[in-house]
Amino acid sequence: MPSAIRADLLFDPGVIPHSGQDSLGQDLILRPLASDDHTRGHLDLLSILTAAPQLSPTAYSDIFAHHKSCPSTYFTIVIVHESTDTLVACGSIVLERKFVRGGGLIGHIEDIAVAKSMQGRKLGIKIINTLEAIGRAKGCYKIILDCSKDNIPFYEKCGFKHKEYQMVRYLSDPNTTPTPLAASKL
Repeated sequence: MPSAIRADLLFDPGVIPHSGQDSLGQDLILRPLASDDHTRGHLDLLSILTAAPQLSPTAYSDIFAHHKSCPSTYFTIVIVHESTDTLVACGSIVLERKFVRGGGLIGHIEDIAVAKSMQGRKLGIKIINTLEAIGRAKGCYKIILDCSKDNIPFYEKCGFKHKEYQMVRYLSDPNTTPTPLAASKL
């Protein structure tokens, strides 16, 4: 791993199983997110998924510092194209301690993105498998994720099964009014 990248990583790279680097090719490096990855195109990569407007370096650093302050919660990994020093794939697993299931851990896989120029090299599957391995090593009893209907076949190839439904309420929508608890069925 180049020394410049070692400066400030989100978590100890020893958490990533050695199999994560296998079959990536010599031009790619799998590692934890670094504090300066905004300069390597992290937000550009995330914009493949959803709106990911650029953040100031200070805002990016603040979010990184928050994630790093919760060392057993956030595990974001990236794949770096070594010759261009740019991020070409990323993903996260966020660990949640539950009161149910004896205080078990659930891993939430989030923000899987692969640069269009690297699609077809199975980097998405590599990211998913590595995140799952991290979740297993940390003791998760299940790993879940949300995806679009179009991405269901990809996640089924990764071993996930379609179960239940996701609901969402965007709190920034001015046309959304809260439903009083008394009127709800809960």
